[in-house]
Amino acid sequence: MKAIDISSSPLNVIDCFNMASISDAGGQAIFVGTVRNQTQNKKVLKLVFESYTPMAIKEMQKIGLTLEERWGALKVIIHHRVGELLVGDIAVIIAVSTPHRAAAFEACQYAIDTLKETVPIWKKEFFEDGEIWVAAHP
Repeated sequence: MKAIDISSSPLNVIDCFNMASISDAGGQAIFVGTVRNQTQNKKVLKLVFESYTPMAIKEMQKIGLTLEERWGALKVIIHHRVGELLVGDIAVIIAVSTPHRAAAFEACQYAIDTLKETVPIWKKEFFEDGEIWVAAHP
């Protein structure tokens, strides 16, 4: 089962944990990506995320399918936030449940790395002296 979402509303770790919980799983890994307060020694004021949502959802679903096929994921939750986020806000949550713990860790790592490489979500960082688009992919 996959639960994929892109939302302008705040993300909830407990909700994602509960969605990913399943009695058949021996391991559950959760990655929570938050807005940090600095980048390259510059103070971050906020981030703005934008996405091409229809394609982003499709790419996130592909990631989920890969986790099911390669690591035997029983449940995959991938939620990403768009819009304006402040320091400390949650930008992304990935929760993966698998029969064994090693697979859960590996699948979660693959999911975040692949998301950052292939999913059309763009991030703009705002500093005291300007702003810059980063991670403009694909």
